[in-house]
Amino acid sequence: MIDVKLESVYKYYGTKKALDNLSLEVSSGEVFCVVGPNGAGKTTMLRIIATLMRPSSGNVYICGEKIDYKDPKNLEKIRSMISYLPEDADTYSRLTGYEYLRFFADLYGVDPDNLRFGIEITGLEDDVLRKKTGTYSKGMRRRLLIARTLMVMPKIAILDEPTSGLDVFSAVSIRRVVRDFSLKMKKTIILSTHNMLEAQDLCDTIALIYNGKIIFRGRPEEAMRKSFSSNLEEAFVKIVEERRYVS
Repeated sequence: MIDVKLESVYKYYGTKKALDNLSLEVSSGEVFCVVGPNGAGKTTMLRIIATLMRPSSGNVYICGEKIDYKDPKNLEKIRSMISYLPEDADTYSRLTGYEYLRFFADLYGVDPDNLRFGIEITGLEDDVLRKKTGTYSKGMRRRLLIARTLMVMPKIAILDEPTSGLDVFSAVSIRRVVRDFSLKMKKTIILSTHNMLEAQDLCDTIALIYNGKIIFRGRPEEAMRKSFSSNLEEAFVKIVEERRYVS
């Protein structure tokens, strides 16, 4: 089953082309990574999938339903399937960890079992969750944000640079949470990253994006094999260089 489908999507900011004839499919239950450097179009693509931004042209389908930006009922239905975490999201500093999760549980009608699940996947101790989130480290706040996004049990969870700016231990911890959630709950995860090691370690399928175009889609090991590379970072560079040469 295909959970997300983009057909010939373009996005312009004025005269700047952010997405260039972008088409792809994301299968149900997979961890799908959009990989590329800053400014490649990753966030634009995720915001379009999340219905927060309208493409200049092209079609987007969520679980077989075509997004109709002029139909409020259609958008409401689509958004009920999606949970989106922006890169720049933050917690409410005056709330404790418990209060923050309960606030979103009440907002989205999350049942007590899912709230407990959210608390569990933060990996934070009881005494930490009783403190105001303004006292948390960036890694601790990010774990809380990930828990808030996943505990609503969306069909599709969209995570924009979920480990950006984190130390190695925090990043590894969050990757484990994301992978365990996908495996246990059979949910679809779409995330963006410029960290090739993260994509190689975490993702079932990757889409390498460069200048708004998908230049490769497949499994990480396939990208490495086709480019005769020992790691995904090297593979990405070789694929970009090959594209430049062909162009």
